[in-house]
Amino acid sequence: MKQSNQPLTQPAFYVLLALHQRDRHGYEIMKQVEHDSGGHITMGPGTLYGIIKRQLAEGLIAESGDRPDQDRDDERRRYYRLTPAGRQRLGAELQRFNQALHRARELGISLNGAALWLA
Repeated sequence: MKQSNQPLTQPAFYVLLALHQRDRHGYEIMKQVEHDSGGHITMGPGTLYGIIKRQLAEGLIAESGDRPDQDRDDERRRYYRLTPAGRQRLGAELQRFNQALHRARELGISLNGAALWLA
């Protein structure tokens, strides 16, 4: 399990964020990412499963054997969960975002809607 020190891409970050809330299967992850990003990030299956493959290899996520409702669930679905390493990586990314936001505020840059402007 080789973990990268590079910042996560936005879609990869949002996958970890979706799995922080609870175990999910692929389609659920895609829908949660779209919701959490305010519709800015939409992924197809190829993008999602590429991210899942990399995050599995890095030990950030793992397949979950738990099934939420076995009577209503499709047995072909694979569920994924966040690992302790994934929680740590998500926290590190959030800390990086927080530091960047703090520095931007120090420089007098404010967020106004979706546009940045100088204060």
